[in-house]
Amino acid sequence: MDLVFTERQRAFRAEVRDWLAAHVPPEPLPSMDTETGFERHREWERTLAGARLSAVSWPREHGGRDADLIDWLIFEEEYWSHGAPGRVSQNGVFLLGPTLMAHGTEEQKRRLLPRMARADDIWAQAWSEPEAGSDLAALRATATPDGDGWRLTGQKTWSSRAAHADWCFGLFRSDPGARRHRGLTYFLVPLTADGVTVRPIAQLDGEHGFADIFFDDVYAPAGQVLGEPGAGWRVAMATAGSERGITLRSPGRFMATSDRLLALARESDDQTLRDAAVRAWADADAYRLYAFHAAARAAGGAEPGPEASLTKVFWSELDLRMHEVALELLGPRVTAQWLDGFLFALAGPIYAGTNEIQRNIIAERVLGLPR
Repeated sequence: MDLVFTERQRAFRAEVRDWLAAHVPPEPLPSMDTETGFERHREWERTLAGARLSAVSWPREHGGRDADLIDWLIFEEEYWSHGAPGRVSQNGVFLLGPTLMAHGTEEQKRRLLPRMARADDIWAQAWSEPEAGSDLAALRATATPDGDGWRLTGQKTWSSRAAHADWCFGLFRSDPGARRHRGLTYFLVPLTADGVTVRPIAQLDGEHGFADIFFDDVYAPAGQVLGEPGAGWRVAMATAGSERGITLRSPGRFMATSDRLLALARESDDQTLRDAAVRAWADADAYRLYAFHAAARAAGGAEPGPEASLTKVFWSELDLRMHEVALELLGPRVTAQWLDGFLFALAGPIYAGTNEIQRNIIAERVLGLPR
């Protein structure tokens, strides 16, 4: 592919760069896992939306710019290099949004996407259950038909952003007699609905980045089903493809980290650590080149497939390795930014499907090895 940006793309980069330079908060926002920080991050999302930068690759009628993924990758490079705030709306904008555009009804798109882009609704991911973490097909939460709608019962755990979010998306077993990956239905549920209880989960730092969600005979009208009833696994795999591919973790994020790591390495006399920092930068750049190639393929109609598992393993382990090298370089001089980044990177090989699960997918569906 041609790696030379067009004049239009260069102009878009310049526009984004100037806008971020004028609008990125001069000081870090409070943690989005606190009530105050969550609302400050929501305000930031609305600032982005006002410039149509919260979801640049979405259609204009839904709050975007009708841009392609190449433009989105350019935006992400500038976004992270400017040290802009983390995206509290990422579950909606990067995961549910693309799935909704692919599988939602026109009414659902009109009703939900603009509110998502403006951060009027922040979405939580409600997939994992106490007995169904990485083995999502083992879930036990149920959906029982009730007239024109459904009754939802069960528990979801480790639900990202649920402590302060407005809605959640998740899978429920609607046909208990069906095989594991069949008889599942994908629901969109307001967390204020009767029968929904959200119980925040305290992390080691005392903040609530996750929550348990309990569904006690919650009524969900038919309009809250995404895709066809019983076909939830296929819809969920579209979300998982976004989560494991480039849309959740763009290379711009890792290039910004690797640039900061190189700056640390230049001050060190430890050649082994200097070499490790250079290797991390090269790996981040390799991921960047891969992402532009994948975006070009997507423009030609390609959809995320099992290859997304390769991407997820690569970026999650790269992120952790970069932070480990930084901690070794800094030693007792470690800063809060690097320490917080390290603690978050530890979760990378676990969320979005553990890397052990991803390697099974790679072996079976990419390499064609036997189970």
